[in-house]
Amino acid sequence: MFINLKGNLIDLETPKIMGILNINRDSFYEASRHITKSDIKNTISKMFEDGADIIDIGAMSSRPGAKIISEREEFDRLIPVFEIIDKYFSDKCFSIDTIRASVAKKSVVEHGFAMVNDISAGEFDEKMFNTVADCKVPYIIMHMRATPENMQTNTNYQALPDDIIYYFSQKTSLLNKIGVNDVIIDLGFGFAKTIEQNFFLLDNLNDFKIFELPILAGLSRKSMIWKTLNITSSEALNGTSVLNTIALDKGANILRVHDVKQAKETIELFLRTKNSHFVKIE
Repeated sequence: MFINLKGNLIDLETPKIMGILNINRDSFYEASRHITKSDIKNTISKMFEDGADIIDIGAMSSRPGAKIISEREEFDRLIPVFEIIDKYFSDKCFSIDTIRASVAKKSVVEHGFAMVNDISAGEFDEKMFNTVADCKVPYIIMHMRATPENMQTNTNYQALPDDIIYYFSQKTSLLNKIGVNDVIIDLGFGFAKTIEQNFFLLDNLNDFKIFELPILAGLSRKSMIWKTLNITSSEALNGTSVLNTIALDKGANILRVHDVKQAKETIELFLRTKNSHFVKIE
């Protein structure tokens, strides 16, 4: 299973790590918020040193209750990031986390971003699908209902995981018709889902292999961990590693994480277990 990142075919049979870089003051995990240019540069450097394959950069918080910011504000927040990437990291792979086609296009065309990550899967901006097709980059489509501001009031499903499988079947069919070849699916843990639904979907993650597409698991420090364990997001690293291990075992190809070093270790140990062979000597 391969995707094309900046002209290189990347084999996702070996799971990859996507680091999270939030350029805002509102994301649910405070330590993931980065504003100053020095902090942004240092964080990018550290993530790649720790083993990130790609870094996902978003200027708008999508935590439950968050409001959609204006296009102008989104661009303004990204300007220092673009400057840093152009100057220091032009050879690295970045993903733009946005619901706007204009932001996706500028990031890819003018600043060399290698991927688009859209939590709305084209629902917010009708131009997004065609923009991604024109840009010829991999596209992450996530399942969500409504918007981050009101998504948690939209958790009534007729059947899980069937409702979400149907959602992705519609989206991938449209994308295939317009020539978007590298599509990655994200079940959207924490987006319009109860804690119980999140765990059910994780347990049934391998049902989504039916699409024969890469699966991204975004579980890092989410409320399904810290609410279950009665802790805070800052204490949820151990729980994240546990759920990431389960996701890998269920078929996840990409882990989207705040803590790159620990995710790298999780993948290494998982692969060592999967690839282990014991020969008994008679």
